[in-house]
Amino acid sequence: MSTALLRHARPLLTLRAPLFAGIAAAGALSLMIGGVALFGDGEIALPRAVGGVEPAALPEPASHDMRADTAPHDAGIRFLEPEGDGDVTLSGVREGFEAPVAPSTSPSERVAHGSDPADAETRHAAETAGAPAANPNALPRAPIAGLTEPGPGGPLPVIAANGTRPSRAYARPYHGDPGAPTIAVVIGGMGLNSAVTEAAINELPPEVALSFAVYTRDLQTWIDRARAAGHEVLIEAPMEPFDYPNNDPGPHTLLADGTIEENSRRLAWVLSRATGYFGVTNYLGARFSASQGAMRQVFGTLEERGVAFLHDGAGRRSTIEAAAGSTDILYAVADRILDEDLSPEAIDDRLLALEALAIQNGSALGTGFAYPATVDQVRDWAISLDMRGYQLAPPSAVMARRRLEARLAAEAAAALPHDEAAATDHRWARDPDAAGGAEESHAAPAASGH
Repeated sequence: MSTALLRHARPLLTLRAPLFAGIAAAGALSLMIGGVALFGDGEIALPRAVGGVEPAALPEPASHDMRADTAPHDAGIRFLEPEGDGDVTLSGVREGFEAPVAPSTSPSERVAHGSDPADAETRHAAETAGAPAANPNALPRAPIAGLTEPGPGGPLPVIAANGTRPSRAYARPYHGDPGAPTIAVVIGGMGLNSAVTEAAINELPPEVALSFAVYTRDLQTWIDRARAAGHEVLIEAPMEPFDYPNNDPGPHTLLADGTIEENSRRLAWVLSRATGYFGVTNYLGARFSASQGAMRQVFGTLEERGVAFLHDGAGRRSTIEAAAGSTDILYAVADRILDEDLSPEAIDDRLLALEALAIQNGSALGTGFAYPATVDQVRDWAISLDMRGYQLAPPSAVMARRRLEARLAAEAAAALPHDEAAATDHRWARDPDAAGGAEESHAAPAASGH
């Protein structure tokens, strides 16, 4: 049986032997791949020895140059000459460039060349001393020598030994056309609101004057900034209003019924709060300015110190003019208050009124307060003022102009012949029998007591 089976299987084994070998090899390979997938990454770590073996130091080569050095050892560095006959050029370097001189290592020579920061600062200060300010409108920095003396709160203004008055030395220079209608504007209450004060200093034309409250913190700094921008400056003397003390301007308020000594002491404190102002203006003070005696005392002190006075217009004009006339002080009363109504339309109407007064009288002077609407409207109004035929001037120029006009008018009146003046002044007192019928109609009121 087995012999027969082998006899029939031998041919089959002979013919299919390679097939069976291939199947066996594929099966072995599959088993190997499966084993790697199940038990590891297939890397076989070889046994290695672990110990403190250090590599032996290698001898340092005599040269790092891989090329053979055929030059003599005592020869210096040799530079290769460029090929061709043209000059060597550097990309990005302009023709004619000369390298700067290397700084000296000597301390004395470093100082001479200005490499020392302290020396550079000293030389810059020496070079810029006396140089004109960057802003052509800037006014000289206060105080000016000879125009101050020690006071209770700081420097007090005085007339210099050569006769120079603070009212002129700290005023903004002006050379306008005397025949053109001239308008001046003062904005008061500066320093109480920083944002509005900044806007007024930086945005208003330099001809617009700024008046500062004496209780302002860093008052002198604000005044210096205003003058650096070209604005002439006034300070505000607090004066008694009618509803005082319910409306209290502060502890240094000048009182209508105050003693001369007390008002003098308070005024000295106000004047010594800062320097660089050409004049004083009132802060409130309707009751105080109605007292001619109190105003005369203030005007007398200001005139002795060479300081001008500008009233904002909210007072009895006749009383102020009478007190000023007795002291010969440089003064003015504003023609219009610009912002009693804060609507832009109302402020514009007051500015137009100033234009009408300037045409009628030759000049006009307006005052406003440090309201944002006031600053905005004055700024916009002034932009095209010259194109409308007006000129904007600092208040000191308008005050000097009015003072000159008043003196010329007084001199002209004094130069008139006596009989002509009498005929002019007493024309209503003529004998009605010697006059015609038309004059008789005017003589009747004079006879009735006018």
